[in-house]
Amino acid sequence: MNGFDLKIGDIEKIFSGRVPGVIGGGHDYSVLVPLVKKDGELNLLFEVRSSNLERQPGEVCFPGGRVEDGETAEECAVRETAEELGLDGRDIKVIAQLDTIYTYSNFTLYSFLGEIDYDTLSRAEINHKEVESIFYVPLSKFMLNDPYIHVMELIPNANDFPYEMVNFPNGYNWRKGISAVPIYQFHEEIIWGLTARISHNLAEILREKP
Repeated sequence: MNGFDLKIGDIEKIFSGRVPGVIGGGHDYSVLVPLVKKDGELNLLFEVRSSNLERQPGEVCFPGGRVEDGETAEECAVRETAEELGLDGRDIKVIAQLDTIYTYSNFTLYSFLGEIDYDTLSRAEINHKEVESIFYVPLSKFMLNDPYIHVMELIPNANDFPYEMVNFPNGYNWRKGISAVPIYQFHEEIIWGLTARISHNLAEILREKP
């Protein structure tokens, strides 16, 4: 059977049970957004990446990493969190999946809201090969304060595009994109980029409900 012999029934069989993917989605990453009750108040836990890491050393982030073959995005978020914070996976309670981010830099970022006990964290030993330190920010700060948002214009670099092949020898008016980069400043703590986007999105979801 070649492509010209396909019938509707054949196509239905091919797509039966198929899980839709993302065209050009690149790699998948997943993070946990940990809620920790500390001093009677709910906090978000953040990590400061080790200064010895090759990629993004010293940056503030949520625990997480790249989704490995054979695991789900949720399994990845729990595994990476356990490895980075020195926990057992059973110490992490996943509450819900949050919204997914498709980045302009060609990767997909999944995020999950979770809960970790503060006393359990206090007894755990952080993996300092990956994590310099952790800190907490009260959830109420995100509920009460919106971030500063810097909007950047993304302009395609298409000088070497073969315009003659698509019958536009004089060039083409490519669509420009934008990237909104939120920034939270809470005294010493600076939270920005994708981590701030996830935090802001969580606050907006929570504010929608009384």
